[in-house]
Amino acid sequence: MKVIIVGAGIGGSTLALSLAQLGIDYVLVEQAPALTTVGAGIQLSPNGVRVLEQLGLGEPLKQFCTEPDFHKYSVWDTGETVLKTPLQPMVKATYGHAYYHAHRADLIDLLTAPLDSSRLLMNTRVASVEQNELSAWVTTTDGRRIEGDVIVGADGIHSIVRDQVFKPGSPRDSGYASWRGVIDSDAISHLDIPVSAYVDMGPRLSFVYYFVSGGKKFNWLALGRTNDPLRESWSQTATREEVIDAFDGWYDRPKQIIEATPTIFATALHDREPPDSWVNGRVALMGDAAHAMLPYHAQGAVQSLEDAWVLARTLERRGDSLPGALKHYESLRYDRASLLVQQSRSAEGWYHVDTPEQIESRNARFRSTSARLEGGFSPQQHWLYSYDADSAALGTDDKWRALRPWS
Repeated sequence: MKVIIVGAGIGGSTLALSLAQLGIDYVLVEQAPALTTVGAGIQLSPNGVRVLEQLGLGEPLKQFCTEPDFHKYSVWDTGETVLKTPLQPMVKATYGHAYYHAHRADLIDLLTAPLDSSRLLMNTRVASVEQNELSAWVTTTDGRRIEGDVIVGADGIHSIVRDQVFKPGSPRDSGYASWRGVIDSDAISHLDIPVSAYVDMGPRLSFVYYFVSGGKKFNWLALGRTNDPLRESWSQTATREEVIDAFDGWYDRPKQIIEATPTIFATALHDREPPDSWVNGRVALMGDAAHAMLPYHAQGAVQSLEDAWVLARTLERRGDSLPGALKHYESLRYDRASLLVQQSRSAEGWYHVDTPEQIESRNARFRSTSARLEGGFSPQQHWLYSYDADSAALGTDDKWRALRPWS
């Protein structure tokens, strides 16, 4: 069996490593000339860390990650924390794996360093995707034909595999944008910020921030509604002044962090409607090509990790019937990922309520939830964190499937 993977991002690279570990041949096709990524933070919950550790990457992962102690949700004008849920050490004690913050570039380096260079085709753009009853192949823009048994579209929100083989369509503009920055931690050391996962929530705006790169760097993002025609590109920049102005009336910490940031990037936030199916014959989708989601549950990359291991394990176990194996993979993953697309849209609403009455109602609900949890995990967190991709692929995850994800 030979799997053609289109896209060498987090999901595609993890799939390649998973296939290699399970003894399955692959070729990884990437349009970029080099494996680089924008400087931004990423959150890795234990359901994703489980996959990375399954691939033998646990020890090097620790070297560039930070382990936050709590999720802290705070109010915009006073900085009061209205909801706190546990992370380190309780998350590892409960789920067997840590909750990490990482720099995306560090994670990409970790995933791509072990790849077999003879199976990695860089600077290779796919022009067409085709299949018949016996095989599948891609044709590149320079005329090469690459043949295999299965094609996996891991090529992101603008997936050419999705557009050519499944119903084409454009990403959905959420009407919100993100402004991001990564700075040296020394630049904000005077603020004495503990190593936690932070969300400050205000009217029409939220501010997320945490340490990365083993604590040497500090990542932040502001999310809010915009009327500017921003594209889905991390190369667009914004001035400190325009971002700081958006935080007029807020307590001091967000503004102080933004003021310490030399370069701020801006992008519009998009997701996609889940397609009716991720599988067509010998072609399958995964990651953002299948379920691009907004960032409010910090699960986009983690869901790609889950997809990768479940898909590889399913091909290993059911490879005698490849179209059937792909449909089985879809049956294991579709509902979970599609629900997260919808729930991330819902979270956008309560992150950014507008009127004083709505804000107070949200804050009161968060205080009540914090008291009710008594230092434990919410049902939503338990549903997310307790997922075991290997158990899912083996069909032994009945205990997880019995959980109510959003109650």
